[in-house]
Amino acid sequence: MSKKIGVAIVGSTGYGGVELIRLLASHPLAEVTSVISSSSAGTPITEGYPHLTGIHEELLDDVDAATIKSKAEVVFLATPPAVASKLAPELLEAGLKVIDLSGDFRLKDPALYEAWYKKPAADEQYLKQAVFGLAEIYGDNVKGASFISNPGCYPTATLLGLIPAVKEGFIDPSTIIIDAKSGVSGAGRGASLGTHYSELNENFKAYKVNQHQHIPEIEMVLSDAAGAPVVTTFTTHLVPMTRGIMSTMYASVKGERSQSDFIELYKSFYAGRPFVRIRPEGQWPATKEVWGSNYCDIGFALDKRTNRITIVSVIDNLVKGAAGQAIQNLNLMMGWEETLGLQFVPVYP
Repeated sequence: MSKKIGVAIVGSTGYGGVELIRLLASHPLAEVTSVISSSSAGTPITEGYPHLTGIHEELLDDVDAATIKSKAEVVFLATPPAVASKLAPELLEAGLKVIDLSGDFRLKDPALYEAWYKKPAADEQYLKQAVFGLAEIYGDNVKGASFISNPGCYPTATLLGLIPAVKEGFIDPSTIIIDAKSGVSGAGRGASLGTHYSELNENFKAYKVNQHQHIPEIEMVLSDAAGAPVVTTFTTHLVPMTRGIMSTMYASVKGERSQSDFIELYKSFYAGRPFVRIRPEGQWPATKEVWGSNYCDIGFALDKRTNRITIVSVIDNLVKGAAGQAIQNLNLMMGWEETLGLQFVPVYP
């Protein structure tokens, strides 16, 4: 077996960073050689995450490009918005490969980023360099790249559910409505009133209505698929569960299509893509059925009365929506088998 490459994780004390540690622990060709947290440097990661006892007990490093370079070849940035935009250029210039999970390099228009994220945009040179890592769609671009921008969790579930129908002209893109729901881990580990147990338990609420920062990311990729500008209605909801995203999408059908036409289109479109599973007619996926895995499961319901299609797409937001897809991109980047270290059967029940 080939020698393992060293991997560093910046922002390793957040949920995305800790999930990277969990998944990489079983990767045959990569190992975590540095876990980095500017706020907790010098302390063991097990102090905040005891479940890593015996798995990864090294002291947390501070952020330093030269030190990282001495320990790793690839760096994952699992940082808050506007942090990676400053770190990534320095790491790239040091000769490291970078996979950014933060979102700082997804939008190619700096003004668009600043309008939606309310923070300064990254240098345009690096925005152009970053490859958008939606693996099932842009995997060929990821191969051999040195800088990947990992998609957001909501966009991953939504785009995988919509792109084949948009690209092949099965639906009218101007009619798309997206109803998306996420577990609480998507909000991160930091405490807030919105994720306080007594506020969230036995509750179900919409948030950031028409204002979610993932809207322009979804529209950017759908516009690319359609070959023309696409504008959507996208509403997010917080569900009192830990993991999972369900994106339920509605659109008007173009031409005479049956439900089986959609199923066959998607099976053909995602043929050879091991992490997208298409449900047979009459079955719709649930978040529990992908829990802890890198799968995206998609199901359909065609309403002949309204001539609208309902597409249901589910992922685990911390795996396919973050760390798992980042490792999938690592595999493609390095020329390895796409499934390495990711062949987890979903945890059920």
